[in-house]
Amino acid sequence: MEQLRTIGRELAMGSQGGWGQSKEFLDLVKSIGEARSKAEEDRIISRELDHLKRRLADPDVPRRKMKELLLRLVYAEMLGHDASFGHIHAVKMTHDESLPLKRTGYLAVSLFLDERHDLVILVVNTIQKDLRSDNYLVVCAALTAACRLIGEEAIPAVLPQVVELLAHPKEAVRKKAVMALHRFYQRSPSSVSHLVSNFRKRLCDNDPGVMGATLCPLYDLILEDPNSYKDLVVSFVNILKQVAERRLPTSYDYHQMPAPFIQIKLLKILAVLGSGDKQASGNMYMVLGDIFRKGDTASNIGNAILYECICCISSIFPNAKMLDAAAETTSKFLKSDSHNLKYMGIDALGRLIKINPDIAEEHQLAVIDCLEDPDDTLKRKTFELLYKMTKSTNVEVIVDRMIEYMINITDHHYKTEIASRCVELAEQFAPSNQWFIQTMNKVFEHAGDLVNIRVAHNLMRLIAEGFGEEDEGADSQLRSSAVDSYLRIVGEPKLPSSFLQIICWVLGEYGTADGKYSASYIIGKLYDVAEAHPTDDTVRAYAISAILKIFAFEIALGRKIDMLPEIDRNLSFLNGYVQQAFENGAAPYIPESERSGVVSVGNYKAQDQQETSAHALRFEAYELPPAASQASISPTTDLVPVPEPSYYKEDHQMSRSQPSGDSLSGEFGLKLRLDGVQKKWGRPAYSSSSTPSSSTSSQQATNGGVSSEVGGSTSSQARESTYGSKRQQATEVSAEKQRLAASLFGKADRKAQAGRKTAKESSSTEKVATANATPQPAKEQVIPSAPPPDLLDLGEPVSSSPPLADPFTQLEGLLGPASASPVVSETPASSTSKTPDLMSIFSDDVQTGVTSGSTEPSLGVNVVAAKKGPSLQDALQKDAAARQVGVTPTGNNPILFKDLLG
Repeated sequence: MEQLRTIGRELAMGSQGGWGQSKEFLDLVKSIGEARSKAEEDRIISRELDHLKRRLADPDVPRRKMKELLLRLVYAEMLGHDASFGHIHAVKMTHDESLPLKRTGYLAVSLFLDERHDLVILVVNTIQKDLRSDNYLVVCAALTAACRLIGEEAIPAVLPQVVELLAHPKEAVRKKAVMALHRFYQRSPSSVSHLVSNFRKRLCDNDPGVMGATLCPLYDLILEDPNSYKDLVVSFVNILKQVAERRLPTSYDYHQMPAPFIQIKLLKILAVLGSGDKQASGNMYMVLGDIFRKGDTASNIGNAILYECICCISSIFPNAKMLDAAAETTSKFLKSDSHNLKYMGIDALGRLIKINPDIAEEHQLAVIDCLEDPDDTLKRKTFELLYKMTKSTNVEVIVDRMIEYMINITDHHYKTEIASRCVELAEQFAPSNQWFIQTMNKVFEHAGDLVNIRVAHNLMRLIAEGFGEEDEGADSQLRSSAVDSYLRIVGEPKLPSSFLQIICWVLGEYGTADGKYSASYIIGKLYDVAEAHPTDDTVRAYAISAILKIFAFEIALGRKIDMLPEIDRNLSFLNGYVQQAFENGAAPYIPESERSGVVSVGNYKAQDQQETSAHALRFEAYELPPAASQASISPTTDLVPVPEPSYYKEDHQMSRSQPSGDSLSGEFGLKLRLDGVQKKWGRPAYSSSSTPSSSTSSQQATNGGVSSEVGGSTSSQARESTYGSKRQQATEVSAEKQRLAASLFGKADRKAQAGRKTAKESSSTEKVATANATPQPAKEQVIPSAPPPDLLDLGEPVSSSPPLADPFTQLEGLLGPASASPVVSETPASSTSKTPDLMSIFSDDVQTGVTSGSTEPSLGVNVVAAKKGPSLQDALQKDAAARQVGVTPTGNNPILFKDLLG
């Protein structure tokens, strides 16, 4: 009775002046509400905090006034200001015997502190004492504070008392005890695991409030282990049936719906228990049908129950009648004018199409309307629906729409998500290689560096491995189309870093694979990329690595490539410096031929190298030793030098003139083979002009590829071409929607499909005919002259005719039927065995024959530009070469030289 009198007095004071609060408090609230800026509000709160500090420091403050000061302190803390100086006063107020003051103290402590605060330990003892109070209001206040303040370490101190309160005669106490145990389970499941049976008992409580509170911890337990609670399916169905039949008191109704929140929680529990269980789902069909029939679409809470019912049907074992009822309700949501209901309809449709994809075809126009709605949230939800219903027939329309939407949004997070979905759909349902490459180009161009770097690595891996099929032609076409596309757009400004990394890697790996583009042209493009991004070390590293790959491939193929194709031999960039030097009084350059005491350079070319000036140093060889008998010469002396490989020499380096030691060969009747050996003494000799010209012409023929005209045409195509033509605007909106719906949901005209099929067949036939009719470029074979006989070889003469059968060919036949039959090479083999080439480990384009000794002719295999792609034989050969050299390439990193340089 005393409590009731206190509440009555407070109500009376509140009716007179703001629930018994002083005028100062009301003025504070009014001034904060009328503040015009955040700075003005901060000044008001700071002034109030200074006032509260002075008042709380006064030991003679009345208890009722202390209550008001704490409420003003709570108000200041809620606005984001520090009021820690008053926390101890709130803890002291929890010890007060007065119920209003105690409840105010618990309220302030719950708002000021958390479970990790140092003052919580002072509150735990008070909570233990109040849990044993005879006043149920005090017990409820203590249980409410326990849910907020009791941490994992303090749970054992109050847990026994909370369990005893589950049998309290007051339903409010039992309800709060269940809520406290649920909170303890969320913080420390192991501490409440032995109390699961108590939740089962409270499910049958006479009070609907206690039963409804028990559903929350049971839902968490069922999510952890659904099989342990299958026996409760019938109980949950009976409770849901009673609630739907309005057997609960009317005090639980909300907008004329019987206990809607209890219904929603029960539907969530049934969805988990009935997932994949036909028997358990069979017990739910009847009550779910009743909810659909009695559902009220006039209120938001009624629509919420129907939506949760659709989610339950999409989760349990499917039933035809239930799916029809869910589809009908979803149709009502989509036809509504409310954006909230349309959003629910799109989400429900996305759940139902997982079970029956044909349901989406009935709502084609509704989905198109949501896709074109100005509400951004609804549009995003519609894109999620299209992502779930994508297949090979509509992937082009859906991905194009998603990319178009991605270009127009500014949300970086959602832009990244859209880009990832576009990449995933393109990898799964790409109709052609060209479309796949173009789609990836659009994604990387417009998404920028927001795209995850793993997407770039996946794209590079997909281009390298192909589509996993046995058709090597399709993989080669994919790589060729990628090279063509990247060469067109590599010169565009403001390309993202990840996109440039892909471009450099693809051009380095496959730029010269099919021979369509020359190595010099590809290197020039890569050089432009490295020069245009001086601050991006990653892009420059990719470009340099790609250039080195191309050089490695060309060297392995026996081709020579100019390291500096655009060198300025006239040094015209120094003209300004020279002119400035002349203006400063510098002497002009005097050619060597006009200098005094120096012989003309032309004389060095015409005269013998031993004719030198009187004042110059002499570089003649030492005098020969006295002549010895011919028998004293050991037949095993190896005087024949090993010539350097031809592809390492420059074009202007040719055979040198014979040294002055020919008297030795004349005396012994022997002649050394010194063709091509560089002279170590004397002045350097210059070869005739005819030889470099012929070597240059042969080098140009060997390099193959495309001339500079191809590069020019390619650059012009890059300026003229775009990523795709704009879609034509239809004159009638309804016709456009019909066509878009037909593209999305696969209801196109059969005649149009037949026409497209015939066009595809004719185009494929034309491609095959064109490929067969295109003449293959004939490789020019240079037949070198026979080498001069080795006069120092005193062994038995060996026949120079090739053997009838090559033993290495027979061994290669064991690798598999795909091995190509070797052709007798017309290039003489080296006199020594060749060291394994590191570049050939990762290059599938080159296959070289085994070189023989110096006394036997070598049989090699002609250089064949094999197609790049996964092959068992190539993998075995690369593995063997890698183990022999000691390099183990990794498959995760597609960069060639990263594995080599380690």
